[in-house]
Amino acid sequence: MKHFKQDRNQKLYYLTAFVSTVLMVIGILFFNPRSEETDLGYIFHCALVVLLSASLFIYPRYGSHFFRKIIITIASIFFYMLFFLYPDTWSSFTLLCFIPAFSILFFDSKLFYFSFVFNVLLITSTFIYIMFFDQGNDFAHIKQDLFGNINNFMGTQVILYFIFHLSSERIKKQQMFFEKLQQSEKLKTTGQLAAAVAHEIRNPLTVVKGLLQFYEINNSFSKEGKMHLSLMIDELKTAEHVLSQFLSIAKPDEHQHMETVNVRDALQSVTGLLMSYGLYHQNKIDLQVDEDLYIAANTIEFKQLFMNLVKNAIEVSTKDDSVIIRAEQQKNKEIEIKVIDSGFGMSEEQVQALGTPFYSLKSKGTGLGLMICFNIVEKYKGTIKFQSAVNQGTTVTVRFPMNF
Repeated sequence: MKHFKQDRNQKLYYLTAFVSTVLMVIGILFFNPRSEETDLGYIFHCALVVLLSASLFIYPRYGSHFFRKIIITIASIFFYMLFFLYPDTWSSFTLLCFIPAFSILFFDSKLFYFSFVFNVLLITSTFIYIMFFDQGNDFAHIKQDLFGNINNFMGTQVILYFIFHLSSERIKKQQMFFEKLQQSEKLKTTGQLAAAVAHEIRNPLTVVKGLLQFYEINNSFSKEGKMHLSLMIDELKTAEHVLSQFLSIAKPDEHQHMETVNVRDALQSVTGLLMSYGLYHQNKIDLQVDEDLYIAANTIEFKQLFMNLVKNAIEVSTKDDSVIIRAEQQKNKEIEIKVIDSGFGMSEEQVQALGTPFYSLKSKGTGLGLMICFNIVEKYKGTIKFQSAVNQGTTVTVRFPMNF
């Protein structure tokens, strides 16, 4: 279905590009006042049509931001060329007003601001030329009410900006919704897998561990044999720990006591517990928390969440770096808590994969720690976001509704 939609969208794009090209060619060949003279302006018109048409058809192969900027630049020059070469066609001014609208179709905020500023500069130069340098009557329809035209242009730019802003916010909300939905599906899949696997494995492991512990206290084994038994028991404990993580995802405790958590006190407790761990890794923990921040959650789960996040930050930080924990109230009545490290960071692909079952960047990681974090955040109607770049560290932003 996805491939069908992509194929349909691509066909629609090429159809639009084809229709646009046909209209531009018609503008050159039919009822063109410059076609008989074939002057420099007409040649320039033809060249721009070829260039813009080629760019539109090539774009799907090289759909980069830079190529989109080239298309918008060529299109802007093309519309201004129409305005100056064919001044009797008053509707050309309307095209100038809506140049930034074309960038909205690409859903690229940087491109919109580029076209917006670029168009304002071009139209300002155009009005200055008409006002002070144009000696003929080519732009009489503009001169008759110059300030009215300027006002109309500025009005359209304001309207376009609000359209862009509202559509951009809506797209962001939709993106967040689908990310949450995707994460929820990951958690559901992992829970089902955990429930199926953990119960089948845990009981045999318990029996084996019990027998090994029995033999460990048996004096008939040599010192080396007991050392091997101890090693096997430790490995079984590791396996049991992984299974416990599985079960905490598969069957989270829905009956955990809800309470008003003092964010400052809870984070100070987490910092105190991990202070020695940070010193062992030669890192410091810098706590920056505002007063009177409260959320509705379970204190144990809240601490578990940030124990995981801060511990991860310490492990990826380089020597003598600080892990920063910052908490403050936002204007939208949310509590925002950030865990910031300056470690080796992650690529965009790695960030997208976080929370996937068994995905871990640690050599001995299970990939379940972050799954538990996602579970806790979702349980208390919060959000968690990772911002990272390779060799530039990572910022984890967790937001919870404020409890008054």
